[in-house]
Amino acid sequence: MCELPHGPERDALREELVRAWLPMAERLAGRFRNRGESLDDLRQVAALGLVKAVDRYDPERGNAFESYAVPTVTGEIKRHFRDHMWTLHVPRRVQDLRNRVRFACQDLSQTVSGRAPTIAEIAERAGMSEEDAATGLEALDSFTALSLDAELPGSDDGYALRDTLGGPDPALDVVVDREAVKPRLAALPERERAILYMRFFGDMTQSRIAEHLGISQMHVSRLISRCCGRLRDEITRDLTRHAASPHPAPSGEITRDAA
Repeated sequence: MCELPHGPERDALREELVRAWLPMAERLAGRFRNRGESLDDLRQVAALGLVKAVDRYDPERGNAFESYAVPTVTGEIKRHFRDHMWTLHVPRRVQDLRNRVRFACQDLSQTVSGRAPTIAEIAERAGMSEEDAATGLEALDSFTALSLDAELPGSDDGYALRDTLGGPDPALDVVVDREAVKPRLAALPERERAILYMRFFGDMTQSRIAEHLGISQMHVSRLISRCCGRLRDEITRDLTRHAASPHPAPSGEITRDAA
């Protein structure tokens, strides 16, 4: 066909060749069924590979057309899986390891019953190292990803994977603040410290605190405002001093200013 000039005769011969060899391409597509892609789509990819084989085949190289078409069609199908079906980007070498491991597991399933084959058995059957076998097994889980909306096995109430994910803990936002204020609270006079603990840790109202201490509610309010302002100013000053000192003195050493 390559000797014919472009025109109706060449197009007719090309169409006839594709139609004649299409069953072969469809058989090759059938080898890749049940791998996450529909058989109809695989047949279309195989047909595209067949068209490429017809267009590129050169009989002067001395090979039969089937010897050239089979690897061309198979390569097109594998390229489709590599480019369109993998959820995660996986190097080509790892994809090859995955395929070899998958075939080895299929073979071992015929001889090993009641348990999963070990990595050593897979490596021996696939003719690879145990490290490569482990890599191939990990790649088996990279082909497709589980949706967060997927219902977990055994759940009848619609419990999905997303329901198992944790969320931010609001209490973590105040951990740093509490640790920063702790030494300053300890340095306050006993009454002011007791008032702040009753208000913010005991969740007592100002009226109850005033009744408990035998003072007015207005006095309690003023003490709380004054203590909070003092703590805020001292902590801000500590943070500013720490930021301005990039090289703090090691523990146990005395700085020149302290001396």
